Order: sequence, then structure tokens, then C-alpha cells
Amino acid sequence: MSAMTDTALQVAPATKARGYWATVGRRIARDKVSMVCAFILALIFLSAVFAPWLGLADPYQGSMIRRLRHIGTPNYPLGTDELGRDMLARLIYGGRLSLLVGILPVILAFMIGTSLGLAAGYVGGKLNTVIMRTIDVFYAFPSVLLAIAISGALGAGIVNSIVSLTIVFVPPITRVAESVTTGVRNMDFVEAARASGAGAFTIMRVHMLGNVLGPIFVYATGLISVSMILAAGLSFLGLGTKPPEPEWGLMLNTLRTAIYVNPWVAALPGAMIFAVSICFNLLSDGMRSAMDIRN
Repeated sequence: MSAMTDTALQVAPATKARGYWATVGRRIARDKVSMVCAFILALIFLSAVFAPWLGLADPYQGSMIRRLRHIGTPNYPLGTDELGRDMLARLIYGGRLSLLVGILPVILAFMIGTSLGLAAGYVGGKLNTVIMRTIDVFYAFPSVLLAIAISGALGAGIVNSIVSLTIVFVPPITRVAESVTTGVRNMDFVEAARASGAGAFTIMRVHMLGNVLGPIFVYATGLISVSMILAAGLSFLGLGTKPPEPEWGLMLNTLRTAIYVNPWVAALPGAMIFAVSICFNLLSDGMRSAMDIRN
């Protein structure tokens, strides 16, 4: 009888979890704005990944004869940049670095911040004090200035940009993870697991992680738009990607002198950054609404 009861207790939460996530998926699927944003992001991502197979022009080959061609020029649908390079090819290839530097720091910060916040929220005491007071130190600096300072100290480059942005995003994710974990650690299922003799690591990994991961993931998704803007800003200031690599922030920097000659072409990289950022923001809002039980 006891074995049957234990089996029922193990199956019921799993079934409930599957039902919850299925409901979340249906809510997101009914959200037209989220679906449109997801389609646009998927299109940009797939275009960047499969750029070599799309038959595009060489994004590095330029010609001073065809520099700053207007949008709609034959063979150059989005014009050319200040060195005569095809803007369509550079925008698509530029999505590779822009998305990498924008998304990877959030993923790394998500893993680090979730681990720190989970440990701080569950263990509490001196460990919570040490982790959260250290996190508070980073809040003394605006995220933009902190990213610039770290990138300036480490030097220009893609790797250093990723490191600096990861450091910037760890504190807010850690604080959210700690707050969510603190609200979950005294619930009945955690107390039951603790009474059964489960260790702290097992409780955090098996019983708590699945319950706190959703809100943290939604919050981290919203940070991708901020990361895209900060990454582009670092490249614009010369602290990120180096020429002649195609990257949207760097393209804004090199095209700023052409804004009075051909403003529409010069604005294209900024339009890409804006589109991706707003899509990530709207998708994050849609996920937050879909995961709200009160709805």
C-alpha cells in the first residue's frame, strides 16, 4: 500500500506539470503578437545561420565605384555601404555576430545567476548574505557604464564583449532567482522532501528547480533585447567587434558619416537592432502572460 502511495505521489506532480506547460503552450499559440514575433526572430536566425547557402554577395568585397547606392538599386536591393559592400549580405551575415553577442551572455548569466540565486534562496543565512551583498555591489553602477568599463579593461573583441555582458546580467538574474526561491522553499512539497531525508542539493535540483525556472526564464528572455542594444553599443564605441566583420552595431558606427548622404541605408542596421529587440520584448511579455496562472 505504501509503495502504491509513493508511486501516485510521484506521478501526480509530473502529470500536473505536463498539463501546465501544455496549457502555457496553447496560450502562447493563441497570442498572435507572440507568434508573429517568434516567426520574425526565427526567420532572422535561420537566415543568419544559412547565409552561405542563400547565394548572397560577398559581404567583405567592396568597390568605391558603387559606394552608397540607394535602396532598390538593381542587384543591390538594400543598397551598398560606404565601401561599396552589399548591405543585404552584410545585414544577414551581421546577424550571426549580433545574435551571438546578444543571446550568449544572457544564456551564460541565466545559468550562473540561477545557480547562485537558488543556493542563496534555499540555504539562506551567511551564504545568502555573502551572495546577495556581492550582487548589490554591481547595482551601484548603471549597466551601460559597467559594460563599457569591463570591456575597456579587458580590451576590444567578441569574447571580451560576451564576458562583460555576462557579468552585467548575472546580478539581476540572481536577484530574481533568489526572490522566487525564497517564496518556494517553505512550501509543503519541499518540507516533505526534507522530511524524507533528501539532501539540500537533491531538493534544489529535483524539487525546486522546476518550480522556479519558469519565471527566471521569462525574465532572462526579456534581457535579450537589452543585451542586443548593449552589444551593439559596445561595437559602436569600438569595444566589440572589429572591422571588417559585419555586425549591426559596428555597421552603425561606420555608416554614421554617410547619414547625410544616404540616410535610409545608414539606418538599416539600427532598424535590425530595433526589430530584434522589440520582438524579444513582446515575446517575453507573451510568455509572461501565458505563464500567469491567474489568467
